[in-house]
Amino acid sequence: MKLTLKQINEIVKGSVFGNEEAVIEGVNSLEDAGERELSFLGNKKYAHFMKDTKAEAVLFPANMPYEEYKNKNLILVDNPQLAFAKILTLLDNERLAAIKPGISPKASIAEDVVLGKGITVGHNAVIEERSNIGDNTKILANSYIGNDVSIGKNCLIYPNVTIREKTKIGDNCIIHPGVVIGGDGFGFVNTGKEIYKIPQIGHVEIGNNVEIGANTTVDRAAIGKTFIGDNTKIDNLVMVAHNVHIGKNTMIVSQVGIAGSTKIGDNVTIGGQVGIVGHIKIGNNITIGAKSGITSDLKDNQVLAGYPVQAYRKHLETQAVMKKLPEIYDQIKSLIKNKEEKKVL
Repeated sequence: MKLTLKQINEIVKGSVFGNEEAVIEGVNSLEDAGERELSFLGNKKYAHFMKDTKAEAVLFPANMPYEEYKNKNLILVDNPQLAFAKILTLLDNERLAAIKPGISPKASIAEDVVLGKGITVGHNAVIEERSNIGDNTKILANSYIGNDVSIGKNCLIYPNVTIREKTKIGDNCIIHPGVVIGGDGFGFVNTGKEIYKIPQIGHVEIGNNVEIGANTTVDRAAIGKTFIGDNTKIDNLVMVAHNVHIGKNTMIVSQVGIAGSTKIGDNVTIGGQVGIVGHIKIGNNITIGAKSGITSDLKDNQVLAGYPVQAYRKHLETQAVMKKLPEIYDQIKSLIKNKEEKKVL
């Protein structure tokens, strides 16, 4: 990347304060940036780095005073983090462009597979019978695509991904290393004498613009489908069980476990290490704090945390009381002791 501040400003739609002809060749944090590098101030608590940063230019909040930084090149924007993300996208596109289209001679592709234009298939990748891969999709080394799989356009399947039979994936999806999509759901009948496996004959369906983090698992449905909606982003090490339905624009942080047949709505944010039982419904526009336990249905438009889960403000009040429990316990013991001593007298 080699851009002037004027060119960067055309991308981020801000206003330049300083030398718009200054040249940027890289990006970095405020504290580590050097000459010809761009940085950003996304949180006021890092403003103290502005004084000594060596960054060539900084994406700076338009609603903060900037006059004291007259010696700095600034681009004033409403959302510096978003603006920085747009510049990082340029760098990432350069990285992806280095992965040239082509089929490795070491790949194994069934004769009836339908491949779009500009496909990349890496070393030792396997694509089984009757699968369909859209234009410009990249399937990197050692990944496995099973029978009757459909993958849309402009997808990126990183190395060592397993996508089992009948899975459907939309356009512009990113699947990170170690992901397993379409593994058997955990379905068994326990008779008391034996544990009988319920065959998992359904499939997984994933919408457009979905990203799934490393070593996450999305189980196939017992019957029907496990579903992930458009624009949903799932972090590393998440467990999505059989017949789970996840809506649009939902974010799920690492180490979340979602049990079977649970329905999650649109615009939901689930913090790390949340546990969700099966067969419940979580509504739209809900935020759930980290390490919470969800055991029953949740209505729309709530911010929640804790186990058992409760309104976030109530959770904070509960935690504050919990910290005082040893002191309260000592006071109660003292009261009981005094009462018993009075009885003796």
